[in-house]
Amino acid sequence: MSGLRLFTTLDIESINKQKNEIMKNLKFTLIMFITVFTFSLNAETPGKYVSTKTHIKFFSTTPVEDIEAHNYATVSTIAPSSGEVIFSVPIQSFEFEKAMMQQHFNNEHFLESSVFPKSKFKGTITNLDEIDFTKNGEYKAEIEGSMTIKDKTNPINETGTIKVNGQILTINSTFHITLADYGITFNESEMVSTKIGKSIEITLTGEYEVQ
Repeated sequence: MSGLRLFTTLDIESINKQKNEIMKNLKFTLIMFITVFTFSLNAETPGKYVSTKTHIKFFSTTPVEDIEAHNYATVSTIAPSSGEVIFSVPIQSFEFEKAMMQQHFNNEHFLESSVFPKSKFKGTITNLDEIDFTKNGEYKAEIEGSMTIKDKTNPINETGTIKVNGQILTINSTFHITLADYGITFNESEMVSTKIGKSIEITLTGEYEVQ
């Protein structure tokens, strides 16, 4: 009987050791699974980015005068999964150094902001496969789309940069638009025709966060 009891005790100790080893292995497997799963989630392409800070600079130069205006009220979104880029620009939010120039900018002879309060851009990043939204770095972006100013819409093909820093994107782009393409023209006899360039430089910067 004593031998049987000794055998039983040793057998129970062995079983307990096996149980402990199994539990350790299960805990290790569970920790590894959680770690891999979390890393996988973090590595997925983020959802839609929404602008939190934007700055659009309008710049015109002629032998007579340089004109500059700034807009900090633009709303924009970027969808990394599809590459869709959207901008909505409130025209009356452009601020000029000279009040008279701001008045001309918004009146019926120029952008007529009371009738057409916003300009819009909708496009797509065409080299989306070259941009890794999950990896910090600066990437060149090629964008195709259409811009609407007043009641005129024209195709836009431009380049810029997208900087990824964690959950924040920063974009930069500089391009030119021709005013006549959007129905904005002046008679040569008008004084303003000598002060505003036929081509306008647009500089865009924006900061985005995941929604």
